[in-house]
Amino acid sequence: MPLHSLSLLLGLALTAAATPAEAAPAPPPDFQGRALVVISDADQVPSAYVDGLLGPREGHDALSTIALATGRTHHTEVSNSVAGAPAALAVSPDGHYAFVAETFGQAGPAATRSSDLAPGTTLSLVDLTAPRIVQQVQVGKRLETADLDPAGDLLAVGLNPADGRGVAFVPFHDGRLGTPTYAQLPGVAPGTRICDVTWHPSGEFLGATLCDAGQVVFARVQRQAGAVTLQPWGPQPAVGKYPFKLVWARDGHHALVNNLQWGPDVEGFWTEAPQGEVASVRFDESPAQHHEVVDRAPTGVSPEGLVLGPDGRSVVTTNLERSYVPAGDPRKTWYSSLSLLTFDPGTGRLGHAGEFPFDGVLPESAVFDASGRYLAVTDFDHFDDRVPGGSVDFWRVTADPLDSRPVLVRTGASIPVQRGPHTIVLVP
Repeated sequence: MPLHSLSLLLGLALTAAATPAEAAPAPPPDFQGRALVVISDADQVPSAYVDGLLGPREGHDALSTIALATGRTHHTEVSNSVAGAPAALAVSPDGHYAFVAETFGQAGPAATRSSDLAPGTTLSLVDLTAPRIVQQVQVGKRLETADLDPAGDLLAVGLNPADGRGVAFVPFHDGRLGTPTYAQLPGVAPGTRICDVTWHPSGEFLGATLCDAGQVVFARVQRQAGAVTLQPWGPQPAVGKYPFKLVWARDGHHALVNNLQWGPDVEGFWTEAPQGEVASVRFDESPAQHHEVVDRAPTGVSPEGLVLGPDGRSVVTTNLERSYVPAGDPRKTWYSSLSLLTFDPGTGRLGHAGEFPFDGVLPESAVFDASGRYLAVTDFDHFDDRVPGGSVDFWRVTADPLDSRPVLVRTGASIPVQRGPHTIVLVP
C-alpha cells in the first residue's frame, strides 16, 4: 500500500475512535512521525515486581495506536506482558502491521499473583490501518521478544528456556504469518535464557543477549528451502552483568547493550541493584570474527529501555530506579530517570551527558521521533492513584546554547494509554 494511502487510513481510523467534542491530548507540534504504537500489560501493578501481587485490575492488555497528526488514540485488546525486555513489539517497514509476542497470558478471573499467569504462546498480527487482530499463530512457550528483519519478511522470536527451542523464525508474506521453524543459537545451551534477539542491519546476522551468562552471542543466518539455520560467528564476548537489550549501530559495526546489574547476589534479584551501564561492542563482519567491548558508560538504576537516535549518536536509557517498590518500603524512589549518552559510530566510544530524574513509574521504553529532537517515553503508572492508566510522555532533546551540553527536558505533552505501557515503536 502506498505510504500516503496508509497515512490517510490510519488517520481516519484513529480519528473515528474519539468523539468530535473530545479534546485529544496532543504530542509536540513538531514531533515527526506518522504514529506511535504501544503495548500495555494491564494485569499487574508495578509493585508486583516486589511482592508478586497483581493488584486491582484496570482494563485489558492492549495495543494503542496514536496518530501523531491528531493525538487520537485507538486501543485494541492484545495479550502481552511486561515480564521481559521491552522488545515484544515490532512493526512492518511500511507501518501497516504490528507483531506482538505474548510472554504471559492475560490474568484469569481468579488470578491474584504473578505466578497465576500462564506462559504466553501466541504471536499476534495486528492491522494498524483499521486496528484489529487479523491473525494469531502459536509459536512456543513464553515468547520473550520479537524482531522483524530489515527486508520485512522474517520474524525472529526469542523463546524462554522453558520452551527449549531457542529462536523461532516466522515468515511474513502478503499480510500473513507463516509456519514457525526453530533453531538454537550456536554454542548456547538450551537452558540458557535469551533476553533479546535482534537482526543486524544487513539482515545477514543476529545478535542476542544472554542475560544470566553476562554475554552476547552473534550468529550468521542462512535460509534455504524455507528452513533457517544459524552458524556461529565469533566468540561470545563477556559484556557485563545481566545484559538485557541489544541495539545495533546504524552501520552495524557496533552493538550497544544495557547491563542491568541484576542477579541472585542482589537483594530481590533486582530491587537493590546498583547503577547500570551501557557497553559498546565492536562487531566484526570479516572472517576473523573478532568482537570486543570497546567502551562503557554509567546509567541510572535498572536501565531496562535502550534506544539509539536517528543521528546514530544519541543514546537514551529509561531507568526504573526503584519507582515500583510498594509505598511504605524505605527503598522506594519517588522518581524514575533517563540517562543521556553520546556514541561515536566510528570508534564505538561512549560519553555520559547526564541523568534526568522525573515524576514517573516504571518507564520501560522510549523512542526518538524521526528528527531526533524528541523522545516519547512510556510511563507504566502514576504515583498519584487518582490518575488512571499509564501514559506516553514527550521529552525534548536540546542543548545548552553556551556550552553545547546536550540535555533532556520533559515537555507538558502527555497522552494517556491503558495502564502498563512497556514497549513503544515509532511509525516514521
